[in-house]
Amino acid sequence: MDATVAQMTTSELKEMIEEIIEQKLLDLLGDPDEGLPLRKSIRDRLARQKQAVATGERGKALNDIVRQLNLE
Repeated sequence: MDATVAQMTTSELKEMIEEIIEQKLLDLLGDPDEGLPLRKSIRDRLARQKQAVATGERGKALNDIVRQLNLE
């Protein structure tokens, strides 16, 4: 972003700060599970969940949630 802080809206500034904090925490803490293997049972469960979402058996469409929460 090429704007100065004075040109930013409050929400833009807040978003920028959140992104900076999140990135710094990732830099400092990293992912403690990175590089560890997934057990076969976990891989299988994730595959089943992915299939259930793809076929509409699980999860809701984002647009439905937005309407349900009156976020439009």
